[in-house]
Amino acid sequence: MPRIPVALSSASVYPQTTSSAFETAARLGYDGVEVMVWTDPVSQQAAALRGLSEHHEMPVVSVHAPTLLLTQRVWGPDAWTKVDRSIDLAHDVGAPVVVLHPPFRWQKEYARAFADGVAEREHDRDIVLAVENMYPWTARGRQVEAYLPHWDPVPQPYDHVTLDLSHTASAGSDALQMVRDLGARLSHLHLADGSGETIRDEHLVPGRGGQPCAEVLGELTTSGFEGAVVLEVGTRRRPQSERESDLAESLRFAREHLGQLVG
Repeated sequence: MPRIPVALSSASVYPQTTSSAFETAARLGYDGVEVMVWTDPVSQQAAALRGLSEHHEMPVVSVHAPTLLLTQRVWGPDAWTKVDRSIDLAHDVGAPVVVLHPPFRWQKEYARAFADGVAEREHDRDIVLAVENMYPWTARGRQVEAYLPHWDPVPQPYDHVTLDLSHTASAGSDALQMVRDLGARLSHLHLADGSGETIRDEHLVPGRGGQPCAEVLGELTTSGFEGAVVLEVGTRRRPQSERESDLAESLRFAREHLGQLVG
């Protein structure tokens, strides 16, 4: 079975730049980078990303479309435009996967055609569109369904799914069962952790929360998983030295539980 690559999401160095993500990934020994498209101009420019990739010898394994609340103004308000431009960017930098979130409930027209639109683009444009699991929101002590058709991709007709282990904590989902239920549809993993004790999306260093991160990685090594494991942890409030330590620890955790550490 081919070795599973372990990449670094550029979101893991936020608020540092996309350029910093490539430099950090190369220095710490990651296998590649997932580019989160956001307000940093470099994250939106194929030529700049190719230059960083070549300079640091770090392939772009995936592009995360700007379909988050925080990136609603990136590439305009139209959701399909964001997806299509993300596909263009992925093709231009040689990334086989685009990660995207399901529609928000107020994006009713987009949501109505979402599953069909994803399938059509995968077929017509030779790309993997891996829809990410999300979680219910809470307002005034009550759960709110913020996503359409749903935050849980398992029962949806998507051919490819991204599983995020911080989001499973926020949702109270059984991450290991999701891996098994998704089977070959699991195309991409966002490795992080969460306590499961808060509705916040914590994105903790793996091993510091309550998610079965080690067990999920072990399952990938025997399930025929053909995607990438991408570290997506939150370090925005960490001093630089602690950020470096967290990202190095996360990489060691992934390598250990994927059976990639020698000695």
